Amino acid sequence: MGEGKRIRVQIMDTTLRDGEQTNGVSFVPHEKLQIAKRLLRDVGVDRVEVASARVSDGDHKAVSQICQWAAKEDLLDRIEVLGFVDKHVSIDWINSCGCKVYNLLAKGSRRHCEYQLHKTLEEHIADIRVEIAYAIALGIKVNIYLEDWSNGMKDSRDFTYGLIDGVKDLPIGHYILPDTLGVLTPQTTYEYLTDIQSHYPQLTFDFHAHNDYGMAIGNVSAALRAKCLYIHTAVNGLGERAGNAPLASVQAVIKDFYGYKTNIKEKELYRISRIVEGYSGIPIPSNEPVVGENVFTQVAGVHADGDRKHNLYSNALVPERFGRKREYALGKNSGRANVLKNLESLGLELTPEETKRVTQRVVELADRKEMVTQDDLPYIISDVLKHDTAEQRVKLLGYFVTNSYGLKPTASLKIEIDGQVYETNSSGDGQYDAFVRGVRHIYQDILKHPFPRLVDYVVRIPPGGRTDAFVQTIITWDMLGKTLRSHALDPDQTEAAIKATIKMLNQIDS
Repeated sequence: MGEGKRIRVQIMDTTLRDGEQTNGVSFVPHEKLQIAKRLLRDVGVDRVEVASARVSDGDHKAVSQICQWAAKEDLLDRIEVLGFVDKHVSIDWINSCGCKVYNLLAKGSRRHCEYQLHKTLEEHIADIRVEIAYAIALGIKVNIYLEDWSNGMKDSRDFTYGLIDGVKDLPIGHYILPDTLGVLTPQTTYEYLTDIQSHYPQLTFDFHAHNDYGMAIGNVSAALRAKCLYIHTAVNGLGERAGNAPLASVQAVIKDFYGYKTNIKEKELYRISRIVEGYSGIPIPSNEPVVGENVFTQVAGVHADGDRKHNLYSNALVPERFGRKREYALGKNSGRANVLKNLESLGLELTPEETKRVTQRVVELADRKEMVTQDDLPYIISDVLKHDTAEQRVKLLGYFVTNSYGLKPTASLKIEIDGQVYETNSSGDGQYDAFVRGVRHIYQDILKHPFPRLVDYVVRIPPGGRTDAFVQTIITWDMLGKTLRSHALDPDQTEAAIKATIKMLNQIDS
């Protein structure tokens, strides 16, 4: 199907209205303005619902600012506000903000109408018609939500269709069909949408999913299969209770499963996701499709190997589509292929033997750390290879250090030098100092060998942006006027310093 003939789906994003009903989320006016700008201008959604009328003075200010900006950008007809059947109060509020689209909240099920409004269908329709007439007189366009539509279709379809019949002669732009309580399945979504669209082929219907049973994306997919081409989303799936259909996932489903087109700029999805994460304070799960931290990270070595050979473990969700890149986790499940993929990304080349040893070190370190990042890899390579010698004449066979309140730290160690094993115990001003005193005793008092003087001791965290980052210890020594420098990497600072010391001893004894 040519690009010009592809079916187009329109996205209405409700992050700033329904998304703000997430428990604990409240956007201040400048945050709402920035999110609205980015959604319309950068991401490319077709419409944004930015507030519910009458909620607060802050919302009035936010909607006013958004509408002022949108009017200058000729986007005012794409800004929408939810309002109520309340004797014009909502419409006056919306009009005072400069907004020109009113999303009227009506009752789509008999139970909601009777038990919440205590009105008959005829009375409700009469009230709705009065509100719509007033809005139109002010030059405001009207869409209508059929609240609890999914239950209405299940329990009282005659009521739901009766409501539509009572207003369908009015200039209503979109009839919005919300699964208010998240009770639909893909099967019922398809059934209900097919039925309502066949009854009213001249009307335009939006589908608004909720995720109470984790069905939101499946139900959106069913809506698309039913040729409902107006879909509501929220960035990061924000929304009341379990939230709404996530914008990024909806876009992926539309493009990859149905071949439909949208105005969405996929490379902007990750950025808007992070912005909303920051403003809302709701963290994105690391396994959230498309925008989660880990979703483009292969962990198993066999997967990395398959990707190197023919992209055997890749699907249509290519990370570059979304301004991201595929990563290959470095951990205890890593194989040589994971390390090779990361080396390629960094532009580094190692011999097969060096790669094998770096891989072994990655696995060893990962057993003691949640994750090894690509940022750690150059330090690991340096740790493994920089001070390498053909033969290690000095080997640490074992050590034990203690640190107790009110007592001096102690160290017990066993070390092999030129094939001879030595053991000693010592104390010092710290755990590392106790260890060094023990080694110095073996060298100076037992072997009568000179021992270098410690000149500088530096601890730093390799830049990776993680709180569980490795510690790199860099130690400078003076050996009879010659400067030696050794370093080592480990999750534990003391162990990193001890490993750096053993590397130094191999330098002077090589």
